[in-house]
Parts: sequence; C-alpha cells; structure tokens
Amino acid sequence: MEGNRTLLTEFVLRGITDRPELQVPLFLVFFFIYIVTMVGNLGLIFLVWKDTHLHTPMYLFLGNLAFADACTSSSVTPKMLMKFLNENDMISLGECSAQYYFFCFSATAEIFLLVAMAYDRYVAICNPLHYAVVMSKRLCTVLISMSYIIGFINPALNVGLLFRLTFCKSNVIEHFYCEILPLYTISCTDPSLNALMIFICASSIQISTSVTIVVSYARVLFAVLNMKSKKGRKKAFFTCSAHLFSVSLFYGTLLFMYMSPGSAPGKQQDKIYSLFYTVVIPLLNPFIYSLRNKEVLGALKRFIK
Repeated sequence: MEGNRTLLTEFVLRGITDRPELQVPLFLVFFFIYIVTMVGNLGLIFLVWKDTHLHTPMYLFLGNLAFADACTSSSVTPKMLMKFLNENDMISLGECSAQYYFFCFSATAEIFLLVAMAYDRYVAICNPLHYAVVMSKRLCTVLISMSYIIGFINPALNVGLLFRLTFCKSNVIEHFYCEILPLYTISCTDPSLNALMIFICASSIQISTSVTIVVSYARVLFAVLNMKSKKGRKKAFFTCSAHLFSVSLFYGTLLFMYMSPGSAPGKQQDKIYSLFYTVVIPLLNPFIYSLRNKEVLGALKRFIK
C-alpha cells in the first residue's frame, strides 16, 4: 500500500465540463477572452511606460496591477485551453505545484497592489497638498516591491507543505486548474495541517488588507462628500468607484473560495468563483480603470496619432 501511494505523481484536470459538444465552443470563447485580456493588460502597461503624462504613482500601481492580472491569466488559461482540445490531458505534481505557485504569487501581489492604490487615492484626495511628498518615488518602489515579496513568500509555504501529502485515492482533480483545495480531497495523508495553514494565510491577508482598503475609501468618501467643487467631486467619485468595483469583485470571490467554512472543494460553484478571479477579473480590470479615465484615453489617442 505504501508503494502504491508513491505512484500517483500525475493527475487529470477535470476541466470546466466534460461534455464533448461544449469543448470547441468553450475553447473559442476562452481563447478570445485570453487574447483580449493580454492585449488590454499589456497595452495598459505599454501606455504607462511610454507616455510621460502617466508617470505618476497612481499609474505606476495600475501598470503593475495590469502585470499581475496578465500573470494570473497566463498561469491558468493556457492549460485550460489545452484541456479543451485534449480530453486526456495530464499534469504532473511538479507542474501542478508550479501552476498553483505562479497563480498564488500574482493573486497575492495583486491584493497588496490594490492596498497601495487605495492608500494612493486616500493621500491624493484627503491630503492633496502633501501628495507629492508623501507618495514619493521611494515609497512607491517600497510598496510595489513589498507586494511582490509577499507574493513570493505566501505560496511558497503552501506549496512546500503540499509535498508532505501522498496521493492514492484518485488522480482526478475536480477543477480546471491546479487549485490546491481539491488536491486535499484526493490525498491519502491527513491534509488538516495544510488546510489550516492555507486558511490562516488567506484569512490574515484578506482581513488585514480589506480593512485597510475599507478604511482608506471610507475616509475618501467623507472627503469627496465635503468637496465644494462639483467637478472635483465627480472626478474623485468616478476614480474611486472604479477601484471599489474591482476590489469588490476580487475580494468577494476569494472570500467565498478560501474563507467560507462551508465551502466544499470540487463543487461546480467553486469553479464559477475561480473563473471570476482567474479569467473574468483580469479581463475587466484594464477596462474598468481605463474607459472613464481621461488620462489613459488621452495617452491612447496621443499614441495612435
């Protein structure tokens, strides 16, 4: 029995659905979404880099957020597209761990970049006279660097603990990518320590960052409501509402996935939640932050001309 436990080192991703007639249509849909996602995020990164008018803290954070979104989408979607075309697609434990690591790295970095953006908006609206001093180039570099450093450390612990598990029950992962929670259900080793560690990491990060974001935007809201200028109030409202919409989508789905005590891995609803933060949000973010942003639209027009 102990020998059999070491044999399961390759897994089958169940995918979104196993209905044969839906594989090609779903491939076309998600391929189109992936192309639009990459064009939108890489295009936003290019505009921020190219246009000197966008060389400000807010757009520096936005460019890095676009990079994190591109990484999130690229860590999941290509393998999902391969699954649509190849019903018996296999993935090794090493590849599975790598996929989850890079997804978790980009998702964690995105969380802390959203915190940095919230703080940036708080300083810009609540303390505009000292904005240039407070949001210095050094502080921006520190905030961005810390986002990536925490993103690097957070998944390393969970992926490291994954290798203490052995798999003998099944080699089928009930998901469309190597989400770590469904792996626990097919483990022969007790995954309680792993589940506890991922809950502690997810809850501590999400609670601390969400409280910071809520406090920042609450103070921003009070400042906006007290503005005398109708034009300034409208501009601040549109900027912050875009941020809040993106944050709500991202945090809401992660909250249901990792912090809901009644969530059961492998259920279809968990796949839907996962689709939001791996596919839908990276697609929407560049448009949420750009469509009503005159500076970004102006940069795009200047580039086209």
